Amino acid sequence: MSQTRRLAAILAADVAGYSRLMGEDEEGTHERLKGHLQALVDPKIAEHRGRIVKNTGDGFLAEFASVVDAVRCAAELQRGMAERNAGTQPQKRIEFRIGVNLGDVIVEEHDIFGDGVNVAARLEALAEPGGVCVSRVVRDQVRDRLDYAFEDMREQQVKNIARPVRVYSLRLEGRSAVGVSAAVSIPQAAGAPRLSIVVLPFTNLSNDPEQGYFADGITEDLTTDLSRLPNMLVISRNTAFTYRNKSIDTKQIGRELRVRYVLEGSVRRSGSQVRIGSQLIDATSDAHLWAERFDCDTGDLFALQNEITSRLAHILSIELARAEAARPTQHPDALEYVLRGRAALLKSNSRDSSAEAIRLFEHALSLDPDSVEAQVSVAGSLAARVLIGFSGFSDSRAADLARADELIGRALARSPGYANAHHVKGQVLRALNRWEEAIPEYEMALASNPNFVCALHGLGLCKLFAGSLDEAITLQEQAIRRSPRDPQIDAWYGTIGLVHLLQSRTDEAILWLEKARRAAPAKPFNHLHLAAAYALSDDLNRAAAELAEARRLRGGEGFFRSILSLKAGGLWESFSPNSRALTETTFLAGLRKAGMPEE
Repeated sequence: MSQTRRLAAILAADVAGYSRLMGEDEEGTHERLKGHLQALVDPKIAEHRGRIVKNTGDGFLAEFASVVDAVRCAAELQRGMAERNAGTQPQKRIEFRIGVNLGDVIVEEHDIFGDGVNVAARLEALAEPGGVCVSRVVRDQVRDRLDYAFEDMREQQVKNIARPVRVYSLRLEGRSAVGVSAAVSIPQAAGAPRLSIVVLPFTNLSNDPEQGYFADGITEDLTTDLSRLPNMLVISRNTAFTYRNKSIDTKQIGRELRVRYVLEGSVRRSGSQVRIGSQLIDATSDAHLWAERFDCDTGDLFALQNEITSRLAHILSIELARAEAARPTQHPDALEYVLRGRAALLKSNSRDSSAEAIRLFEHALSLDPDSVEAQVSVAGSLAARVLIGFSGFSDSRAADLARADELIGRALARSPGYANAHHVKGQVLRALNRWEEAIPEYEMALASNPNFVCALHGLGLCKLFAGSLDEAITLQEQAIRRSPRDPQIDAWYGTIGLVHLLQSRTDEAILWLEKARRAAPAKPFNHLHLAAAYALSDDLNRAAAELAEARRLRGGEGFFRSILSLKAGGLWESFSPNSRALTETTFLAGLRKAGMPEE
């Protein structure tokens, strides 16, 4: 059987002096380490689109598709640990040593192997407590893209690695305020729109002519999908294909086509596997902003082409918003503040980020009261904080929803075919528990933009509450396929887990709900759902612990105080009879068993 391999950025971390710490205070050290992992490490890795491959007792191994994300994550983890250790006695501090390497890895379900992993582990051992060591290939990839200094530790002979390894120590001081390279800040040539891109013909690196058609198909579909994004100018396929088989000078292409960004990619086939690589380049500076690689089984090439282009289009919409928000502008306009607001939402799913995004969107609206994009952005952010209001994001649900409904009405009157406007209308209706009315709004958004993962999730939730449970799973699976490292993926995992729970497939429910908890351990509902699932599987100790954690994260019992309080507020009455009956006999029955009182 052939092995699955991929290029990955590997982050290896362990606790300096772990044996001493455990010897002095075993239980205290274990609890402190667990707290750091849940409160800092897990969220940071998820924020930077990585995944924990495994925990190693005194540390962890993580992988990232982007080496820039891996180094940013390593630096922010060490800064975060320094802050968390500030009030702790020096002899009790937990300090990580981190190594980052870029290499080809062998992938198994719960582990990765290979020389690239071994080198990362050796770099970790060379790092000082609280420090980060990287290999030369990592330093070379990020030094012009991140404003960090590197100290050359020269070549090191390390255990079980035949060749010497060139090692660099990352210096955490001196990072710029925006956290991007100076190259990204170079002013754009006059005339290029803010969000403008050309998708160059993907290169066929195989000898198989069929892969040439496949590469062209990805180029064409991606051009079409990107053109659906709001405010996006995409150079036509016919013009882009005039650059086929020519030496690529991205700065010249940017000047000729008056675009800010260039996307290029390649397709290579090996046996039954196809590898698709792509990279986003700043046309003003030739700086590489982002790269992605997909390894897939050929199978149905048409389905594969559709999946790859869908995922790329979604990822690029995020990366372009990040890049534009980080680019300094002398005279910011309404679109500038909309992009900054989107970037704020991408930072984290927190009350502060939500408030900052709303402030920026409101400023955009004040600059241009007729801007449909500003109207939709304000309305969407107000509806979103109501939908996650159980965590305390919204101070006035009624006022937020009234303003959101008024703004989205204005936006749809001016732009009735705008996909995001229909999505936000669906969000407002969902926040009002009007599931049946929300469904066609989400469907209209998806008809215009099939890659709209947030609309897929919202539609799935409405289907769940309206009683179409199996459709809810299918829609979440589509979202996961399109954006497998999405910051909101815990909600998609959680929805699948909840459907399994409602249908009494408890083991499958626990599997998905644990994925949701690992992806977002600070969200109380992930723990509440697990409490019910573990209780129904007769693991009452774990169920009680999850219920207690849900209440702690909620800031007290409040909404989670009793079965009666969960049913309050109109949500329960709005469920379809089928969903209400299933919820009563599974989820609520599990919570009662976990220890939640009736009143």
